[in-house]
Amino acid sequence: MSEIILGIGDYGAAKKPGGVVKTFALGSCVAAIVLDPRSNAVGMVHIALPDSSINEAKARQRPGYFADLGLPLLIQEMAKLGSPANGRGLVVKLVGGASIMDNNNTFNIGKRNVLAIKKKLWAFGLGPVAEDVGGNHSRTVAVFADTGKVIVNCPGRGQWEV
Repeated sequence: MSEIILGIGDYGAAKKPGGVVKTFALGSCVAAIVLDPRSNAVGMVHIALPDSSINEAKARQRPGYFADLGLPLLIQEMAKLGSPANGRGLVVKLVGGASIMDNNNTFNIGKRNVLAIKKKLWAFGLGPVAEDVGGNHSRTVAVFADTGKVIVNCPGRGQWEV
């Protein structure tokens, strides 16, 4: 099995057989997961913030950290594996976007991330077909190229498919 582990701001893609893309401990961060049913490629980007204009130096170092830069990079990565370069026909799922240590919803980073991701997806003519976002719990997520399954694990809450 070929496993790609993503940290914050990382993105990656895999094509079967045995490919898995996984990221850990999504709090307010959001994993945008992309599946291509035609090529059997899967990909993910671990997005921490909605807009790169707040930190241009960080954006140059780690563009996947931001929704506005990370999603186009993921679609480019998927194109390297045979997916459409314009993103048409890709299936998108979102996981994360929780409110962690922000009980008063002062910053709403999770919600802002989800909205920024959707806005960028719409620019590609895409939208999520499924999402597991919000709440106040951390999530780990993996996408499997062999099956296209997206599996979420959450401490104390178990495991489920999105």
